[in-house]
Amino acid sequence: MPDISTIEPFLDDEHSALAAEVDAFVADEISPLGHAEDDAAGREQAGEVLRRLGAAGWAAYAVPAADGGATRAAGLRACCLIREALACASPLADAVFALQALGTGPLAAAGSEALKAEWLPRIAAGELMTAFAMTEPEAGSDVSAIGSRARRDGEDWVLDGHKWFISNAGIADLYVVFASTDPEAGTRGLSCFLVPASTAGFEFTGAQVLSAPHPLGEIRLSGCRVPASHLLGAEGQGFKVGMQTLDRLRATVAAAACGLATRALEEARRHAADRRQFGAALGDLQLVQASLADMATELESARLMTYRAAWEADRGGAEITYRSAMAKLQATESAQRIVDGAVQILGGRGVLAEHPVDHLYRAVRALRIYEGASDIQRLVIARQLQRSG
Repeated sequence: MPDISTIEPFLDDEHSALAAEVDAFVADEISPLGHAEDDAAGREQAGEVLRRLGAAGWAAYAVPAADGGATRAAGLRACCLIREALACASPLADAVFALQALGTGPLAAAGSEALKAEWLPRIAAGELMTAFAMTEPEAGSDVSAIGSRARRDGEDWVLDGHKWFISNAGIADLYVVFASTDPEAGTRGLSCFLVPASTAGFEFTGAQVLSAPHPLGEIRLSGCRVPASHLLGAEGQGFKVGMQTLDRLRATVAAAACGLATRALEEARRHAADRRQFGAALGDLQLVQASLADMATELESARLMTYRAAWEADRGGAEITYRSAMAKLQATESAQRIVDGAVQILGGRGVLAEHPVDHLYRAVRALRIYEGASDIQRLVIARQLQRSG
């Protein structure tokens, strides 16, 4: 499990106990679940993971309060510690926790008191699974291209559209859906809605299968009618609500990347110590030593940037967007290189389908894309630099 000594300058006393508790939970409840072999098994395991997270109280950490702080005093740093530990053992378990936070953020930040009272306690208990439905076939990084529409009809909103690459599609109970209420206004015309999966006109149309088990798929909304009270925030504020949620959670994506990288480095280190080649341990070869050194250095720097960003967010700092973008960029790009380095050190074993490093190799690539691709993070960072100048 990840060692917190590196990041202690950015933690409070309560975080040490929390880290130990989540490590024990992961060892006892998550690691024994093993690796889901296909999409169907992944969907089933995702439900089991959520039940275990809820029963142990960890799902509550994914539910933010309306004031932007976590329901637990440990804040965003707690979410980072949890995601790092989960990802180290199971990328799928990490995704389950992450989607609870992502799908709940807009509701907690912009939903009415009645909506929050109705849904948040059940989400915190692990009874309901959430999803964040923004991406469309023609709208990925360019959110202004969202083609889904929402029109007011009396006391209701009626939604029509097609979403894809939606995590938890088909297994979520509750979706946060982004649709345009003013197509001529671009991002200023986007609004955000809470849509239960049981709503008439809402349809899961099929799974999109990734190389790593991760429930993903497409949904369609056809005359999907929700009460006016299910609008999250004011009309036209959907882009702001969505971006604030992503800004806050990007540091936790970085933490998950660090978890994957920690596991990869440990697998590589152990193999280098045990494997003998040319009459000596593989780890005695200087090129292998250099690779391990580079991997460890990249991981340590990524973790420091990650928890620096989370610490900044927890204390209400003004540079959350900038710090989170840098942390996500550095950590996800580093994790890709670290996992690739582990595959190289393990050789043929690293590409066997049953090996943990192969699982990591298939899981890590998506982190450089979702919640803002690395290219987008570079734009965000550059713009922040230019404004500060």
